[in-house]
Amino acid sequence: MAKQVYGASVALLLALCLGAAAHAASLSTTETELVQAVNDARTAKRLPPLEVDLRLVRAARAHTTALLRGDVLAHWGLGSRLDSFRARGRLFGENLGWGEGSHAVPRALVQAWLASPAHRANLLHPGFSRIGIGARVGAFAGSSAATVVTAAFAGQ
Repeated sequence: MAKQVYGASVALLLALCLGAAAHAASLSTTETELVQAVNDARTAKRLPPLEVDLRLVRAARAHTTALLRGDVLAHWGLGSRLDSFRARGRLFGENLGWGEGSHAVPRALVQAWLASPAHRANLLHPGFSRIGIGARVGAFAGSSAATVVTAAFAGQ
């Protein structure tokens, strides 16, 4: 009986891991490249890379959609927004950005964050261990094809 329970536990653990990998794999190409660019910036400063947190991804995507609909960049209600997606942690932060053309490339967006003291502080905060990225293309700030991004950070 113990072997069957152990086998079932291993099968359940494997299913959970494969499910998490499938969700992580569901990041768009732009979102994946943004996470990679953020982690490249962190490792260049000898900080550990951030892990993708699916709750933060859902929260970031929802906020990006709201930003596009409202045609505005704003950090309204970060705590309550993250609570509504059951984000866990004691430490949270958020970076917003948008660009078009060559300014919408993930590395360019991350470079813009690194050039801003407040955004850089979030991106390189040693207390953050997880990230969620939401990137969408749409009409924004007079552009018909802007990439709007929300990066949600969490730690501890």
